[in-house]
Amino acid sequence: MNAVDRRAIIDWNEFRDSVLKSTEIDYNESRPDKVKRIERLEKNPEDWFKYYFPNYCYSEPADFHKKSTKRILNNPEWYEVRAWSRELAKSARTMMEVIYLCMTGKKRSIMLSSSSYDNAVRLLTPYKLILQYNQRLENDYEVEPRYGDWSDGEFTTKQGVSFRAIGAGQSPRGTRKEEVRPDVWLFDDMDTDEDCRNPDSIDKKWDWIERAAFASRSISNPLLVVFCGNIISEYCCITKAIEMADHTDVINIRDKNGVSSWPQKNSEADIDRVLSKISYSSAQGEYFNNPIVNGKIFPLLNFKKMQPLSDYKFLVSYCDPSYKSGKKNDYKAVALVGRYKDEFHILKVYCAQTTTAEMIDWHYEILKAFKKVAVYFLIEWPWIDDSLKIELQAANIKHGIVLPLTPDPREKPEKFFRIESLLEPLNRREKLWFNIDLKDSQHMRDMEAQFKALSATSRAHDDGPDAVEGAIFTINSKTTNDVSKLRVRGYAKNTKRY
Repeated sequence: MNAVDRRAIIDWNEFRDSVLKSTEIDYNESRPDKVKRIERLEKNPEDWFKYYFPNYCYSEPADFHKKSTKRILNNPEWYEVRAWSRELAKSARTMMEVIYLCMTGKKRSIMLSSSSYDNAVRLLTPYKLILQYNQRLENDYEVEPRYGDWSDGEFTTKQGVSFRAIGAGQSPRGTRKEEVRPDVWLFDDMDTDEDCRNPDSIDKKWDWIERAAFASRSISNPLLVVFCGNIISEYCCITKAIEMADHTDVINIRDKNGVSSWPQKNSEADIDRVLSKISYSSAQGEYFNNPIVNGKIFPLLNFKKMQPLSDYKFLVSYCDPSYKSGKKNDYKAVALVGRYKDEFHILKVYCAQTTTAEMIDWHYEILKAFKKVAVYFLIEWPWIDDSLKIELQAANIKHGIVLPLTPDPREKPEKFFRIESLLEPLNRREKLWFNIDLKDSQHMRDMEAQFKALSATSRAHDDGPDAVEGAIFTINSKTTNDVSKLRVRGYAKNTKRY
């Protein structure tokens, strides 16, 4: 026996023992009390889950869990996509719902598909072990394996409820148990990184889903379809499923307010810890349903030593603030840029998810560090509002300096196209340079990550590139309007005779 097989047996035994231990029953319960308890639990699915699956329900469910479960359980004919982040229990939640539907007699033929047969079997294994070893289900519903029909990839209970694993591309045609065609089809982790690199592979797999899998249903018998997975590519099976679904839930590890979407389980500290150990692009793909292909527009940034301050006529500090204050919301960014000959140099960058007060403090740091050159301070219009004015007044008193912050009056075109049209040619022609002394700072790492993630379809943060674009646009405007260096040149007389 190899190491993989030994590990599998150990895991199997541990899971079995966990199910047995967590589902002890009260042998002294009377028959009438048992009937009343079952009726009460079946009327309250959340309580049903907690009773029969205590080892899965160790954290209180979030509101999105409860709302999704109501849709699944109350609609026999339904198609739902669960694009839930990792660590949000999409597969476990689906399993509890499906077993509830089977135990209450609402569904009888379950198909589970994944990217391969082995993956499908792996995802179906918890169903098998729970039906075999969950003492509470056995005590209340008399769940027993049907003799001779209990393999890893396909099994049936004595009550006639069947489960089958199907890998993408396998033939499910004619699939039925007795008179029952599939009435639940679960698609879990259908997409792979390799398939998503080739649209033809996605098209082929999706054709199988529609022609072979979905078409195996009965037209007259309701079918429940649940698609679980992360959006790992702009074009993948789950994005195709979203186009067809009756309802789609896109739930990230943090919600739109930047806080844990399941705080009962995932604390802010735990999320911070996990995200701090992976790259920005990986975090966006795995935990925020935001697949990023790095380097579409800016494959590399240019770094070198900056010139002495005396070589810059003036500098522009441009601030792109987020409209929410906090360390879990949009990024705030400040770029300090100067022009040297025909190059643009980014001397200082700030790019972080932080408070408005800290963002303002960045400007004072620039004021104190760059006294030898004129600096224009701009902030994206119309962000100078009453709350910012109050913060500015407090900061002026704190630092003993009046910050000359001016709103940028420009009516900006669409963000991606103005960033790409102005900055990409400069970067490609090595006319856009970043301060190499900042390369290893967290601010610069976040700035670089945002540049590399930039694309027309990406939902990645782009506040850093936006601040750089604002600064360079301002420099160009001031340079164009500066007539001090303009010279009128006369035309040489043409002495040639014609």
